[in-house]
Amino acid sequence: MQDYLKGLNEQQMAAAMHMKGPLMIVAGAGSGKTKVLTTRIAYLLANGVDAFNILALTFTNKAAAEMKERITKMLGNNEARNLYIGTFHSVFARILRGEAHRIGYPNSFTIYDGDDSRSVIKTVINELNLDDKHYKPNVVQSRISQAKNALVGPAEYAMDSAIQQEDMRSNRPAIAQIYQAYAARCFKNGAMDFDDLLLKMHDLLKNFPEVLHRFQHKFKYIMIDEYQDTNPVQYEITKLLAAANENICVVGDDAQSIYSFRGATIENILQFQKDYDDVKVIKLEQNYRSTKSILHVANEVIKNNKGQIPKDLWTENDGGDKIRLVRTMTDNEEGRFVADTIQEQKLRYHYYNRDFAILYRTNAQSRAFEESLRRMGIAYKIYGGLSFYQRKEIKDMIAYLRVTANTRDEEALKRIINYPVRGIGKTTIERAVIVANEQQITLWEVLNRAAEFGYKAGTLEAIQNFVTMIRYFQSMLADKNAYDVAVQVGKHTNLVKELFSDKTTEGLARYENVQELLNSIKEWTESPSNDDGEVGDKTLGVYLQQITLLTDADNEKEDADVVKLMTIHAAKGLEFPVVFVGGVEESIFPSGMSINTREELEEERRLFYVAVTRAKHKLWLSYANARYRFGNLVQNEPSRFLDEMPEEYIDKSYAGGGARNQGGMSNQGSAFERMHRGFGNDAAAAERMYGPPPSKKKETAKPTYLPVQPPASKVVEHKPSADFIPSDTSNLQAGQKVEHQKFGFGEVVKMEGSSHNPIATVLFKTNGEKKIMLNYAKLRIVE
Repeated sequence: MQDYLKGLNEQQMAAAMHMKGPLMIVAGAGSGKTKVLTTRIAYLLANGVDAFNILALTFTNKAAAEMKERITKMLGNNEARNLYIGTFHSVFARILRGEAHRIGYPNSFTIYDGDDSRSVIKTVINELNLDDKHYKPNVVQSRISQAKNALVGPAEYAMDSAIQQEDMRSNRPAIAQIYQAYAARCFKNGAMDFDDLLLKMHDLLKNFPEVLHRFQHKFKYIMIDEYQDTNPVQYEITKLLAAANENICVVGDDAQSIYSFRGATIENILQFQKDYDDVKVIKLEQNYRSTKSILHVANEVIKNNKGQIPKDLWTENDGGDKIRLVRTMTDNEEGRFVADTIQEQKLRYHYYNRDFAILYRTNAQSRAFEESLRRMGIAYKIYGGLSFYQRKEIKDMIAYLRVTANTRDEEALKRIINYPVRGIGKTTIERAVIVANEQQITLWEVLNRAAEFGYKAGTLEAIQNFVTMIRYFQSMLADKNAYDVAVQVGKHTNLVKELFSDKTTEGLARYENVQELLNSIKEWTESPSNDDGEVGDKTLGVYLQQITLLTDADNEKEDADVVKLMTIHAAKGLEFPVVFVGGVEESIFPSGMSINTREELEEERRLFYVAVTRAKHKLWLSYANARYRFGNLVQNEPSRFLDEMPEEYIDKSYAGGGARNQGGMSNQGSAFERMHRGFGNDAAAAERMYGPPPSKKKETAKPTYLPVQPPASKVVEHKPSADFIPSDTSNLQAGQKVEHQKFGFGEVVKMEGSSHNPIATVLFKTNGEKKIMLNYAKLRIVE
């Protein structure tokens, strides 16, 4: 047996050695799916399959790089560099770069990131004389993205009556018009956004049979990681590519399908067996990550979902500690508890900061944890914050490189035409944009023909100097690599000089960031292959594609000794020795906006499953009796998911009884006493951390006052009426009868709050009086 096959269990071995026909690997959390996928590729290569005929699609460049590295180590040769391994977006961008001319794009097309896309959408909204406060660019962007991922183009969007009715109900009937204009503007700019990389790839395969035939016979073996996260357009593309040979292998876990908000559909993995008659299904159920306690909790909770592929994770690992369930008075106390517990665990068990992760449902929850960690002097990092490539000085430099590679790129051109200042003012730029729109030409062409459009001598000279400079940069594209071009851009634009002349701390940091960018380009040009496996092509266009498609996960450095804070969505695919999950409360987790249907609730439960299975050794789940939300102090119930956990694996000593025991704090003792429970019987360690208990303190010591909230009442669950459709509550009045999906029927007692944030006090028949924020609640007006 080959050495690289050793150490695989029976199911892993069967999956790795399967060569012909469709294969679905249902890989439970921590079951070694990456190992199986890479071993399978190595097995194909070792058994005569050409590396050029293998396509492996992932969701991060980091995962692709890790797979290549593992395969190289397994086989001891460089054959892995010829594999097509990468993200959907990077692989399709690479293909489109060679085929773009077929669909009317330049081969050096620009890839717009989210900021670029929103900027174009905002420009379109303003040109259509629409209110960008009502047609918020991020909302419109999300709607357009949703359409593209569902293979709905601008024309079909405008013609579909159901879509139009939905936009009418949301009072945004002009989205179809915006979508049409946005698509036209991107095409004019020679640019594709991230969703276009998928949509245009699909169009290419559907409309050009010779292209489809070529890639069907090139990619004889197709593998897709995290298949549960694919959306309809990704599904259709891979089905087209696999149609000739049907050697398609998908790896995924339906229990970790948590990205429906990005267009992912769990149906892709649930329906895979129906797509291919002779599919082989292999389940990887042995978990190598977590303790038995953690796995039992995860298994029992996820069993409450109806839409799933049955499986039962098991492990040979130790039983481990019970899962600690923690109840605190407020979110600030929750933050203090977590920070104190991290410090205590470090002292007692010699953990490092990097061994801890704090996970939460929404980004806003990080504040209380951050404040407490800072007070304790514990180093931490929030993942998903501003990335290196989103900093202004980096985006400025990249914009120059983008214009050099593609002069049709209007967004980049507008960004740098007068930076550093060169005498081309805002009015001049606006006028040039208007001329470009009227003449149906690009902004770059207007600048090239500036003498025809009556600019004053000083402005005309500035424009012509700018054009000459860009042309100089372009003259280097054919025979210079990305680094050589970038150095000349930094020098001749005076961008680097301007940053260097700013001697403030911020200015120095910006200058160092640009130098770091140049260093990274240098490193990239000197590496033997690109991230997508393409050997030797170190041109500016390839570099720009590579850095535009980087994800947050690709940018992070894992060796820093910091506590990691992130949303549960961002934590998927990661693992940590010790995990804290905060805010496990109704309306937060599950989200109050995601419990309207069984499908939504089941995705929230899958998200809870993901959170639990990130933990290797220890897991804390915490919830607060009260926290501020949208400026108001609201009382909370513990999450329904806590009731689904098997009690024999839960330590409730931190929670003062059952998860839904809401009878105040009298049965928990003081905050001091609750904190001390984390030390078990180690009183000396507790005193070192928190000082002596109340009985040992001097009588003159001031007591600690905590805001005590009245107990939250038990909610009587209400099943919404069959005809429940949320009403427009903008003119809701006292005295009107309403129905709430959770609280049932009631009468509006009074209206208060501002016009932007109206609050209704409603007396419900079965649940008493509640304050309802109309911007976030869904009510049906009965009469």
